[in-house]
Parts: sequence; structure tokens; C-alpha cells
Amino acid sequence: MFIKKNILLHKIPKNITSEVKKALLYFPELENTPIEFKFKKNIKKSTMQAQPKLGSFFKPKHKRSYIILISETFKIADKTFLTKHIPSDVFTGWIGHELGHIMDYQTRSNFNLIQFGIKYLLFEKHIIEAERTADTYAVNQGMEAFILKTKNFILNHADITESYKKRIKKYYLSPEEIMELVNNRNNT
Repeated sequence: MFIKKNILLHKIPKNITSEVKKALLYFPELENTPIEFKFKKNIKKSTMQAQPKLGSFFKPKHKRSYIILISETFKIADKTFLTKHIPSDVFTGWIGHELGHIMDYQTRSNFNLIQFGIKYLLFEKHIIEAERTADTYAVNQGMEAFILKTKNFILNHADITESYKKRIKKYYLSPEEIMELVNNRNNT
């Protein structure tokens, strides 16, 4: 399904249109940015992944288009979860986080984006910085309720292993850090 946004398009699968539209409402800056949301059989080490589309990678940053890949399933320990069965607000939060990555990418030159990708692949410290930055963008856009629901879904889910929960705690903002960002935003 295509949703017309001025002169450019967002391509969204029908079964997640509601969640994606809800998340996009928090990112008016992305209204004219082409973004395709696409299910993929499996994404290694991730549930979703935002990236510039290959064909637009070397275009000026204001002309780039992006794709958000969404794994059909994600496996945690011995449990396989169907992404489409994630609660709606949790899924919206996940999409918001990925839109945070796109906001970050839009501030980067092509050369800087290449450096970013290489560092992300090679250095754990950079993964932490990138994931926390995406969370920060989403919270600063007003999505804290959805981001917190996503964190709580993972951190409080009985079938999710402690090792996965530790990974989430290590790479992403904690609920306390999210609330600190909200307090700072509200006090400025």
C-alpha cells in the first residue's frame, strides 16, 4: 500500500499500516522522505533494520530514500516470536526507534555515513552510540510512551532470556534515561 505524502511516497505493508502511520506522525520531518517498510524472512541479530536504499546512497542527503527491513520472526533463546504478533504499541515503538535511525542518517554526509557503517560493523562502542542515538531521536520526537512499552515488553517478558535482556540494557537507553530525557525536554 502506498501512502502519498506530498510528492513522495511511503511504502507500507497493509498489515502494519496503522502502527507505521502512528509512528510517522511523530516525525513530520520525514513526511517527504521516501521510506519503504518491508518484511524480510530473517535479519541476523536484529528485529528491524533501517538503512539508506542502495540506489540513493550516493545522492545528496536530502535526496536519499530509505528502507526499514522488518524480520518476519525473531528468535530469543529457544522461542520464536512472530513479529506480527507483537502488541501494536510495542511495534509502533520499534518503528519509532528505526525512524530515529533515519533522522540520524539524514544529518550525515555520504562519507560520514560510510564511516558510520564501518564503525557499526567493527566496534561495539559504536553500536551502543548508534542505538542510543536512535532512541534519543524517538524520545525527543515525543515517542517516549511507545519506546517505554517496547523496553518493558522485552525486559519484563518471561520467555525472553536474561542474556537478551542484558544486550538490550547495554545497547539502548534505559527507562530511567528515557524519563530523564523527557524531563529535560519538558524543562526547556
